Parts: sequence; C-alpha cells; structure tokens
Amino acid sequence: MNRIVALSVASVLAITASPALAMLAKGAKAPDFTAPAFLAGQPFNYKLADGLKKGPVVLYFFPSAYTAGCNLEAHLFSEAIDDFKASGATVIGVTAGKVERLAEFSKDTERCGGKFPVAADPSAVIAKKYDAPLAFKGVAMPGMSGRTSYVIAPDGTVIHAYDNLDANDHVSQTLNAVKAWKTSKAK
Repeated sequence: MNRIVALSVASVLAITASPALAMLAKGAKAPDFTAPAFLAGQPFNYKLADGLKKGPVVLYFFPSAYTAGCNLEAHLFSEAIDDFKASGATVIGVTAGKVERLAEFSKDTERCGGKFPVAADPSAVIAKKYDAPLAFKGVAMPGMSGRTSYVIAPDGTVIHAYDNLDANDHVSQTLNAVKAWKTSKAK
C-alpha cells in the first residue's frame, strides 16, 4: 500500500508540474553572470562572458543534482559533448538544487563525467534572471530552477530557448540550434 501511495504522489507531481512561467525570448540579451562551478570535481568560477569568447554557450538549468531527470539530462549532454564542441559550442549546467553535491555530480561518470561544468545557483538567483524558475500549477517555486535550456550566441543574444520538464529533448533541441547558427554564420 505504501508503494502505491508513493507512486501516486510522484504521479501527481509530474502531472501538476508545468513549464516555467516565462523564458527569455529569442533575440533577448542574455544576463551575464559569474557562479561557483565544478568541472571534473575541480572548483572554479564560471563566467558567461568568458564562455561567449569561445563561441556559443548552451546554458541549461536543471532542478537538482542526483534526481532521475537531471541525471538523465546530464548524461545525455555528456554523451553529446563532442558534437557540441565540433560546432564550436560549450555547455554549462546550472542548478539551485543540491549544490553541496555538485563537485561529485560533475565528475560522476553516470552524470556529467567531467565533460562539462555545472554551476551552483543558490536560491535560483541566476534562474530568476533567465525566467527559468521551477513552477507547479503555474506558480513559481521560489529558490528552485526549472528545466530550461538556452543557446546564447557569442554576442550575448539568445538564439534558442526550450522549456520542458522532460529531460529527453534538451540535447537535441540545443544541438540543432547550435548547428543551425553555425550554418547561418558559414553563409
């Protein structure tokens, strides 16, 4: 009986979850930020401005390290990192959830695998700037980041935004946007 109740609660949360209230639109200026981050367990300060000097940045917000959807999403980005690099893009994951475990999450071979950095966003300050809070029944959950992905051009403009609590399509959505941007610049 307890198992049925637990599944029922999880089902209710999945059904009542809704996308973020808003997200930055294509063409918007991406807010600059600096955040404590980890790459393969090593701490550093991630600066969006520095990432943009290298090319487009795929910025993805995720609710919390070590949860099923976030584990899957990090793993999928990790598997596709060579495709992003081949298109000149870098990837950064940002979360407000379980920030004390990000060093471990960044090097975990089943998650990030040390292939891209993840940054801590205590109280979802950065997520708020990007209109990427977690929302349930259309109400923002203070201090939690949603699952929203952005592709930001080197000039700092948003060229793609995708918001969906389902982790499966964020990699394909952002990789396709990066490839389209690269193709448009080659013409």
